[in-house]
Amino acid sequence: MARMHFLAGTGAVLLVLGCAMQAYRPKLENPPVTAEVQAPDEVKHILRQRCYSCHSNETQLPWYDKVAPAYWIVQHDVTEGREHLNFSTLGSKPAAAQRAALFEGVNMIQLGAMPLPSYLAVHRGAGVTPAELATLRHYLETPPPAAPQTTAAAPDDEAQYKHWLVAGEMPLRVQPEWNGVPFMPEYKDWKPISSTDRWDNHTMRQILGNEIALKAIAEGKIDDWPDGTVFAKVAWYQKPDGKGGITTGAFQQVELMIKDSRKYASTEGWGWGRWRGDDLKPYGKDAHFQNECISCHEPVRHADHVFTMPIAGAQ
Repeated sequence: MARMHFLAGTGAVLLVLGCAMQAYRPKLENPPVTAEVQAPDEVKHILRQRCYSCHSNETQLPWYDKVAPAYWIVQHDVTEGREHLNFSTLGSKPAAAQRAALFEGVNMIQLGAMPLPSYLAVHRGAGVTPAELATLRHYLETPPPAAPQTTAAAPDDEAQYKHWLVAGEMPLRVQPEWNGVPFMPEYKDWKPISSTDRWDNHTMRQILGNEIALKAIAEGKIDDWPDGTVFAKVAWYQKPDGKGGITTGAFQQVELMIKDSRKYASTEGWGWGRWRGDDLKPYGKDAHFQNECISCHEPVRHADHVFTMPIAGAQ
């Protein structure tokens, strides 16, 4: 009898606690769709099926997500998801920026970072199938009607090079990034440690490392890079050589990652910077640009947020 009273009392307490939890409900509203992402119907269908619940202003919660504490978790995920990527407002950006955002999303899917494993464990329908992933990749791999390397408006590498020759007579004053990360022109003297390409915007990238980075590679300390490590990722547009091959065309941008676990503690221990064009204009409108960098590198946080796997002999 005493056991039954105890269980009944415990049940009553849990019931009251559960009801009280429902009273705290942070807002999760669906603002108007102002500029939906521009993409083919088959691509938008996949995004709607797999991504819109957390990355749009058209969130629809199943009944079990409306019950606290599950509601609190989902509300947080949706709020954060919209902040990083919102398909209901992405259409206001230039076509190239939309494709770049979608590329980052597809990259997250391929790395297993999206959908969030914890979210996918409950929402099995959010998983992107191999066929759907292939459709997304095919869209991004197909050059847009006005691909940078084929348009008259694209930077001309020969003219750009001549401009640099003249400008080289006077040191170019480059402004620090919005977050204060300084530009480091000495990156041009660093050693290449890897290379990659972006199949969505047809650019080629070379990753360079300073002496501290090279020493860490030689000692096999690439899972926790030492303070002072700096990487430079230099990007050029791809240029067909007329013989079936691809070479570097016009310069696009250079990005820096500077490791200082104390100075940059609030940004995962790294200082992030990006400078675009031959005038090396700092990227973004304010320091919030670095959220893009951190979000992109989050899937490799186990490798100290570094994608680069040094090529053999880099040390």
